[in-house]
Amino acid sequence: MKQAVLLLAHGAPERIEDIPEYLSVIRGGRPAAPAVVEEVRRRYAAMGGGSPMNARTREQAEALAARLGVPVYVGMRNWRPPIAEALARIKADGVERVIAIVLTPHYSQAGAGLYVRRTEEARAAAGLNTELVWTRAFFDHPLVIEAFAERLAPLLPAERVLFTAHSLPERALEPGDQYDRETRTTASMVAARSGLARMDFAYQSQGFTNEAWLGPRVEEVLDGYAAQGVRDVVLQPVGFVCDNLEILYDVDVAFREYARERGITLRRPESLNASPAFIAALAAIAGGELCRG
Repeated sequence: MKQAVLLLAHGAPERIEDIPEYLSVIRGGRPAAPAVVEEVRRRYAAMGGGSPMNARTREQAEALAARLGVPVYVGMRNWRPPIAEALARIKADGVERVIAIVLTPHYSQAGAGLYVRRTEEARAAAGLNTELVWTRAFFDHPLVIEAFAERLAPLLPAERVLFTAHSLPERALEPGDQYDRETRTTASMVAARSGLARMDFAYQSQGFTNEAWLGPRVEEVLDGYAAQGVRDVVLQPVGFVCDNLEILYDVDVAFREYARERGITLRRPESLNASPAFIAALAAIAGGELCRG
């Protein structure tokens, strides 16, 4: 049986010129307000231009394919190559069984659940009969925890370590949604693996809407640190597995400046990207399912 792995990621524009199209894709074909387009352009410009997310995801796929010895395809929910294109390649290549991994450690219906729905819709539209096996969220996988702890280690000790994950609108959380529990569990496990006596947690990258989003916000926590006289903070995102706008702008530009204005030095570990530890984690996650084929 011919098997393969499908990595699913958010996707992001690699050129500033593509931002209006990118925002339209996210909004289901509806154009974004001019003010939003300009603000996103400003953020991309501040981090040096286009996002490296697509390139980092391709590097992860290539490293994983080399380790597993099976093809690894990439599908982007909001950019190129789109999920439908990845499935078309899988069909053309005669793959009979695919292990699908959503490249986010934590599950929510509004997050990882949306990747599942979009993929199943594209699969039905393509008439793809290939068996599709979904892996579970890997928020507590020992090798994922090890990968985060490995990145954090060179920056320790620190006065405070603040773990973060991407915020979601409170209305988007379904009854019984485990997203908040899973994000905090990852943070606690990495802290324990790193031997931290204490840790803090916050949500980052809230959207442009005025509705209620998961908190506390990073800015609120930094304000508290400043009031306590804390001067050295390591911010460890555990909701992302590669460099993207939320890392290279939100953390490296916006939060770092916000902290500096309050007398705080903000440091950040390197993202997981294609680190050997993270690729080993993905190989273990996919390999267990490949062995069942």
